[in-house]
Amino acid sequence: NKPLHLGHLRNLFIGEAVSRILESVGYKVIRCNLFNDRGVHICKAIWAYMHQEQPPAMPPKKGDHYVGELYVAFEQQKKQTPNLEEAAKQLHQQWEQGAIQVMYLWNLLNSWVYQGFELTFQRLQIRFDKHYYESQVYLLGKQLVLEGLRKGVFYQEEDGSIWVDLTEEGLDKKLLLRSDGTSVYITQDLGVAQLKQDEFAPKRSIYVIGNEQDYHMKVLKACLKRLGKPYAETIYHLSYGMVDLPTGKMKSREGTVVDADDLLEEMYQNAKEITEAQGKLEKIPEEERVPLYEHIGQGALRFFLLKVDPHKRILFDPKKSIDFKGHTGPFIQYTHARICSLLRKANDIPEEANIPNTIRQESYLLLKALLWFPYEVVQAVNHYNPALVANALYQLAQRFNTFYQNVPVLSEEDEEKRAFRLILCQRVKEVLSKGLYLLGIHAPERM
Repeated sequence: NKPLHLGHLRNLFIGEAVSRILESVGYKVIRCNLFNDRGVHICKAIWAYMHQEQPPAMPPKKGDHYVGELYVAFEQQKKQTPNLEEAAKQLHQQWEQGAIQVMYLWNLLNSWVYQGFELTFQRLQIRFDKHYYESQVYLLGKQLVLEGLRKGVFYQEEDGSIWVDLTEEGLDKKLLLRSDGTSVYITQDLGVAQLKQDEFAPKRSIYVIGNEQDYHMKVLKACLKRLGKPYAETIYHLSYGMVDLPTGKMKSREGTVVDADDLLEEMYQNAKEITEAQGKLEKIPEEERVPLYEHIGQGALRFFLLKVDPHKRILFDPKKSIDFKGHTGPFIQYTHARICSLLRKANDIPEEANIPNTIRQESYLLLKALLWFPYEVVQAVNHYNPALVANALYQLAQRFNTFYQNVPVLSEEDEEKRAFRLILCQRVKEVLSKGLYLLGIHAPERM
């Protein structure tokens, strides 16, 4: 019921990076996405749409942005109108009962949101193999709750609501089904877990969800164990910290979020301005500059959000993220482009070379960083942590730049040393390119 924001971008970037890192060592990865496409929050946007003087037949702007504004409008109206929350709940009940008008508007507004999401996914080059929709899984979730009630592992209160008592597991009592029969988040999550098992039977089911849902994920696993589902043990919560701004925490209902589309455009413009200010575009054709700005802007954003351990909170600063000399994505991209330029000038890169009996300290440290990189990838696989790859790439880029500034390559007269240094540069270029790919970042050959 709202456009993707900065917090969603961290989710998407972590999920895509972990997928690529796992694939790089031979795992088959299935990328799944869960849409929260039903519930009271959706009905708030429907209510706001219904109460316009002339509800539009087509969204007047990008669909997810328009529906997000409807949601914010409801929350603002709620401050002036008593019992407005109750009106949204009534719409939710009508939806679960299949009321024709509510179902029509629900389908209409959701279709606009999906169209908007898809445009953003395409720009980010994010793809999914499977989409799950809460509206299609909550009934299966209800069946599992009723199954647990029959088995005696869940219980029913006098008002008809169904609960689970997880105090023995160090948790609490948790509502699974409301007294009016409507479901809650945990209801449909039970259904999704069962569907993933039925369709794919994964050895590991990794949920990339913010750490605000740590408790929820523990409850999900505990409920599945109570139901006797062995696949509960395959669930792993890749919990990540929230993204804060210098102005404070983002709040959707107040409309104080950093919109993903706006941020991507800002990063593009920043990349364009900084690149043009560098004055190194003379040899780059005009048609190559637009994708270059996009690659640099997205590279800056992705690296900034991935270089920090997923479990930690992030304070995001767009300007710091795009520095060509700092601990940033553009610094690594520029290093890659610098090596490409060097190799183009060399022309005669040998296929192999011996390591000289004596090598410079800078060469030794660069070689060491190069050989260390695969170890960091394995650690990233074991811990589902892209930050290990990001920081190993930065270390490698740093080592190369020190090497480049102090050790002659093209001007080296000793053929053995020149051949070794050229191949060393070639290998660093290959690893930087592959490493950036693992993070979902493009490696430009010219910058």
